[in-house]
Amino acid sequence: MNTNKRQLISINKEFDKKYGVKGSNTRSEFNAKAMAWYYGEILREKRIEMKITQQELSERTGLKRSYISRIERGVTDMQLSSLIRISRALNLKFVLV
Repeated sequence: MNTNKRQLISINKEFDKKYGVKGSNTRSEFNAKAMAWYYGEILREKRIEMKITQQELSERTGLKRSYISRIERGVTDMQLSSLIRISRALNLKFVLV
């Protein structure tokens, strides 16, 4: 028997240990932060692709540049109205389901 075999690790079990089980407050907080980061990353990449600065996006949307920065870094929750304003300014379309 090979004693050097690696044990397969379930990512869900690791998440359960680190962030709590699905449905728990800690897991929900983790998921919310992960989604905030994900959406911020999409918006940042599109802004860079369009070659506009955060300040220019701020002027196009009427939102503060510091708020856009926090969104792009995933450190703040974004209101739906802000998502719509930013998406329009970046020529992005999304569907609510």
